[in-house]
Amino acid sequence: MAKKIDGYINLQVPAGKANPSPPIGPALGQRGVNIMEFCKAFNAKSKDIEPDTPIPVKLTVYTDRSFTFEMKTPPATFFLKKAAGLSPTGKPGSGSKEPGRTSVATVTMDQLREIAKMKLADLNTDDIDQGAKIIAGSARAMGIEVKG
Repeated sequence: MAKKIDGYINLQVPAGKANPSPPIGPALGQRGVNIMEFCKAFNAKSKDIEPDTPIPVKLTVYTDRSFTFEMKTPPATFFLKKAAGLSPTGKPGSGSKEPGRTSVATVTMDQLREIAKMKLADLNTDDIDQGAKIIAGSARAMGIEVKG
C-alpha cells in the first residue's frame, strides 16, 4: 500500500552545503522531518555538483514523517549570471536595476542554447531553440542584452 502524503516542501539549497540552520531547519522541523537525515542525504547526492550552486529541491513528506526528495537543475538566472560574467551568487551580480532601459551585460544565442540544453528537463518544451527563447526572456528581465 502506498504511503499517504502529508505535504510538500520546496527549498533552494547550495550544493553540498545543507545544514540544520535556517531556512532548512525550521522548514523541515515544522513537518517533523529528521533534519540531519535530509542534510546528509542531500550533501551526499550533490557532492559532484560545483559547490555553492543553488539547487531547487522538492521534498515529499509522508504521514509517518519519512520523506523523499527530488533535485532540479539550478535556476536559469544562475547560468545567465555565469555566462554574462556577473557574480552568480550574492548581490553584486543581481542584474540591472532598470531592466529594459539599462543593460548590465550581454550574452549570445549560442550561450543561451547551452543553458537551454542543461535546463531542458525543467523547461516546458523539448526543443533547444524554443528553450533558448525562454531563457532569453529571463535574460531580458534581468537586464542582460541578448545578441544574435
